[in-house]
Amino acid sequence: MKTAALVLAAGKGTRMHSERPKVLQTVLGEPMVLHVMNALAPHFGENIWLVVGHGAEEVRKAVPGARFVMQDKQLGTGHALSCALPALKEAGVERVLVINGDTPLVTAEIVGQFLEQSQQADLAFASISLANPASYGRVVREEGNLVGIIEAKDYDLAKWGPCSGEVNAGVYVFSLALAEELLPRVSNSNKSGEYYITDLVGLALEQGASVKGIVCGNTPTLLGVNSPLELADAEQRMQKQVNDQLLKSGVILHARESVYVSPMAQVEPGAELCGPCTVTGKSRICTDARVFSNCVIRDSVVEAGAEIRPFSHLEEAVVHEGALVGPYARLRPGADLGKNAHVGNFVELKKTKLGEGAKANHLSYLGDSEIGAGTNIGAGTITCNYDGKNKFRTVIGEHAFIGSNTAIVAPVTVGAGSLVGAGSVITKDVPEGELAIGRGRQKNLGRRRDSKA
Repeated sequence: MKTAALVLAAGKGTRMHSERPKVLQTVLGEPMVLHVMNALAPHFGENIWLVVGHGAEEVRKAVPGARFVMQDKQLGTGHALSCALPALKEAGVERVLVINGDTPLVTAEIVGQFLEQSQQADLAFASISLANPASYGRVVREEGNLVGIIEAKDYDLAKWGPCSGEVNAGVYVFSLALAEELLPRVSNSNKSGEYYITDLVGLALEQGASVKGIVCGNTPTLLGVNSPLELADAEQRMQKQVNDQLLKSGVILHARESVYVSPMAQVEPGAELCGPCTVTGKSRICTDARVFSNCVIRDSVVEAGAEIRPFSHLEEAVVHEGALVGPYARLRPGADLGKNAHVGNFVELKKTKLGEGAKANHLSYLGDSEIGAGTNIGAGTITCNYDGKNKFRTVIGEHAFIGSNTAIVAPVTVGAGSLVGAGSVITKDVPEGELAIGRGRQKNLGRRRDSKA
């Protein structure tokens, strides 16, 4: 039986007070919906669909490669399922798991347990017990028998009595055939005027289908995030979980309460992180690498023995074994530091490869460049890679010496072992082993003095 997952990600999230789609609010640097996708991927692979609506294009960009279904009007979760049914049927899906895209704490383990316990049911849903049920749908049981799920706004206290605390967690699994049969009977005759997916529970029970409410305790991992306060609480919980796992694995954390590591990043045992710092995306920090305070690292690799000194920023960069970065360095996408290379304070690299042992220690911009092993880049050096329309490359050979305050106007090649005088503007290739000076000759002129002085 082909199974798939459907993530509901169309809502605006008005309680967030933000124009950004709610599912794109971040937890430890990653959109909430990506955390949900990562929990689903081990069980469903590529068979994951997202229902999008508000800010659909933003969501598509944030989750590249996923399958999308458009919900033009956000008329409720039941309506979202109706929008997705044709695409799921066309793909040959027979059974579907539905989950909200604002549950960043859900894990692959929880999803697996829910799927296992729901195998024999025509329809199953997850529930949790809360001391304060707030706005969650109430699970109604009579003498232990499941009756249905009643949304908070429609819950009749006189009819059903005080809420037991068992509430709907927003995770369902059912056969597509059952959903197709019952959805036309779902009504929007409720206080919100929406079509609720929860109504499928009562309808399925009425026709004698096998329905199972799977109680998942009082774990907060299935709770949705609907406000800035709930977002902060979710991030705090996830931060503690991630940091505890890192410490148990052998990672050294200083000021652990201010270390933020995405669960999508890898930090190897023996690595050392000093808070405050942030490591997000698909970053990898290797054994014996050190990341000092006030650093931000995203989608980058820091190899063994490398040091990222305070206040440095790395994005889509690679720092090889033994290299030193910072303080106050910026490595932009495509920066690649060779073994034992040095990039110092206020140096910026973009699409630049710095060879083994090469150094750029002060106040330089190196863009679209390839710099050979052992080369020294003097303070104030700039590779002028952009003419207003196109980008051009600079190549500097091994063991060259670039004097301070040099502007290298690409495209240009500076040969191995060459020397460029300080203050030069280099517009032509420099052959190997030669001295290049591109500046006006110094003139010392007599200084006019006031005769009355």
